[in-house]
Amino acid sequence: MVTLLLDSTQLEVSLSGAERALSFRREPVRIARDRIRKVQLTDDAWTWIRGSRSAGTLVRGVLAMGTWKTAGGADFVIVRRHRAAVVIDLAGDPEFERVVLTTRHGNELVRALRLQTDATPTDVVDIVTGAIALPREDAAR
Repeated sequence: MVTLLLDSTQLEVSLSGAERALSFRREPVRIARDRIRKVQLTDDAWTWIRGSRSAGTLVRGVLAMGTWKTAGGADFVIVRRHRAAVVIDLAGDPEFERVVLTTRHGNELVRALRLQTDATPTDVVDIVTGAIALPREDAAR
């Protein structure tokens, strides 16, 4: 399962070894926070996959991992079965227009994106649960 790391400037989608192999991607997906336009939660990520597979793996109804080409660019997809997912729409990102991920931590991602974080990449679950100390807003003044 992907690990979602967030810092003050970017969201990093860290992939497991199997996810890297199946998606044909060596590096994590890094998204500048200011490029994120909308984050939506969905019960079925399959309805959000668009375009055609460019690089990656597709076993219909079981898994879809990799890059899907669309008319306007590309989407990055990590989808397993019919599980809850997060859909991240991007604007002005040099690589992707949308990222679709099955994850149990969609709610935590939405909450973490609303918080001020520091420069250290931290798992979104740890940010939301308070496992780490966040910078205080009054300290920044």
